[in-house]
Amino acid sequence: MGEPGDVTRLLGALSHGNQAAMDQLLPLVYDELHTIAARYFGRERRDHTLQPTALVNEAYLRLVDQQQAHWQNRLHFLGVAAIMMRRILVDHARSRHAVKRGQESHKVPLDDAMLVSEQRSVEMIAIDEALERLAAMDPQQARLVELRFFGGLSVEETAEILRISPATVKRHWNSARAWLHNEITKGNSE
Repeated sequence: MGEPGDVTRLLGALSHGNQAAMDQLLPLVYDELHTIAARYFGRERRDHTLQPTALVNEAYLRLVDQQQAHWQNRLHFLGVAAIMMRRILVDHARSRHAVKRGQESHKVPLDDAMLVSEQRSVEMIAIDEALERLAAMDPQQARLVELRFFGGLSVEETAEILRISPATVKRHWNSARAWLHNEITKGNSE
């Protein structure tokens, strides 16, 4: 893997339209993207029809295809990659359940949603819906959850991306987790 400065330089070149940078970038970020994808699949059901490699490839193609992206650095790219992977998985879960329109959806506790189960796609949708409600109230906390929970980034990495202190990340992380847990639990009792 190359130095973080190499990744930042290539992302800058890609942002300025240098498509040759894309070929040089993938080998430098592939392992980190695969680690993020593996974290997602650690929470997915075992028989998921997508695989981490396919998720990495799809996310990478979507990321480098963005014409208006102005990548700040490696962490910014990885943070957006984590969000993109979550969206791909949620879209996949929604498409699987579009066929089962008659099936009633249900909410699940956040702690339970972190475990592998057969209901993973329904749970992913429930978490996504709660996260969308959080984003409407506090976009920064929603982004923090995406980076920490879905992207697996550390407190320090999240602080750097969001340009806030690690203490603020910890405080907002605790608050967001409590709010999401309450929302999902509330949905469970309805």
